[in-house]
Amino acid sequence: DVQLVESGGGLVQAGGSLRLSCTVSGFTFDDYAITWFRQAPGKEREGVSCISRSDGSTYYADSVKGRFTISSDNAKNTVYLQMHILKPEDTAVYYCNYKIASVEVWGQGTLVTVSS
Repeated sequence: DVQLVESGGGLVQAGGSLRLSCTVSGFTFDDYAITWFRQAPGKEREGVSCISRSDGSTYYADSVKGRFTISSDNAKNTVYLQMHILKPEDTAVYYCNYKIASVEVWGQGTLVTVSS
């Protein structure tokens, strides 16, 4: 079975940077997608960014476009979310999601806190 492990969360001041990592383990074919979601207290889960393993295409939510960059190190089976110019409204638990065909797997989440 496929498992995901997120890391890289922490506490930063507004304007700072963090890099989140999502490592995929277990057997998988290569035509999967990884999506970063986030959920803040009292708010609905929202999609932040995604990348396709098959063709490298990417997507960014309007709220993070120009500040966040998603990338993949295929040799390490790891997807990164580089976050710059962080804002207090970016504070949330960030989750990575693996999807291939009808199968979805979630990581445990990593907390990002941005102070003003």
